[in-house]
Amino acid sequence: MELLERLKKIKNRYDQINEQLSDSAVISEMEKMINLSRERSELQEIVSTSESYEKILNDIEGNKEIINSKSDKELIEFAEFELKELEEKKEKIEEDIKLLLLPRDPNDNKSIIMEIRAGTGGEEAALFASDLFRMYSRYAEIKGWRTELVDINDTGIGGIKEVIFSINGEGIYGELKFESGVHRVQRVPATEGSGRVHTSAASVVVLPEVEDVQVDINPNDLKIDIYRSGGAGGQNVNKVETAVRITHLSTGIVVQCQDERSQLKNRQKAMKVLRARLFDMKMKEQESEVSAQRKSMVKSGDRSDKIRTYNFPQNRVTDHRIGLTLYNLSEIINGNLSVLIEQLKLADRTEKL
Repeated sequence: MELLERLKKIKNRYDQINEQLSDSAVISEMEKMINLSRERSELQEIVSTSESYEKILNDIEGNKEIINSKSDKELIEFAEFELKELEEKKEKIEEDIKLLLLPRDPNDNKSIIMEIRAGTGGEEAALFASDLFRMYSRYAEIKGWRTELVDINDTGIGGIKEVIFSINGEGIYGELKFESGVHRVQRVPATEGSGRVHTSAASVVVLPEVEDVQVDINPNDLKIDIYRSGGAGGQNVNKVETAVRITHLSTGIVVQCQDERSQLKNRQKAMKVLRARLFDMKMKEQESEVSAQRKSMVKSGDRSDKIRTYNFPQNRVTDHRIGLTLYNLSEIINGNLSVLIEQLKLADRTEKL
């Protein structure tokens, strides 16, 4: 009965939202309308599933009445057979509802900023960082998301020391938040003559993109430097000061962007990264209190954790958090991450249940 009461409250809220969305006063308030539409969208699946659940419960009661009536023998046998099926459906839909009622991360629907940095392993680590950048870019392309480069520091021979880029679309943080951590690669580097397998690493950080209202930044707390872009490029590079470096004085966070030819666009991108990092810092402070009480198996937090190994000689990928090993590295490194990501999300949901 407790489950039915919760579902009833959700249905009442859903109906209330529908009424508000048809109100001309609400329609004129764009921000309120967007928030209500978003909440309605989140509740829609639960309401639809709860309606199916109520129908099953009614059918179960109806079949029990037929069985208890001791009337037509053939009808009773049919009702008993159907009752077994209905009980199985009831158990299945109750599990679905429990998953839908799990508290959602409010950031799951957001776009992200991803940072990839080469770790231990010299040039091979930089080449691996480049592979990861390509892997996530390809996955975004497959999903129909839009990627936008913020800043890149490459080695000139195909490797990347550091890259920061955004991925824009619906529900991206919920898909990729478990990618934060240390990724390790085991393979024979192109520079290795003896065929010996080397181990290198790169770190990945996934940050939810946030709006201005979620992070309060005092303009007096910012030191902004404008300088000439470096690296390979066209006529604009090293001639016009368009690159932007922003230092947040109270936290020491430094962000920079030199990808655009426009100083204004570079500044906007750098501010976007700064907001995301400050928001992330605030969230980590809140989460540290919770994590002291409960250590989660699938985390999106601790970036020092080694989360995954990519073993090229064995065509193997192992996610150490959930003990999952897949022998399709060649597909995964080309952006086919869906199976891996779904398993991580499933493990997280199962743990919460």
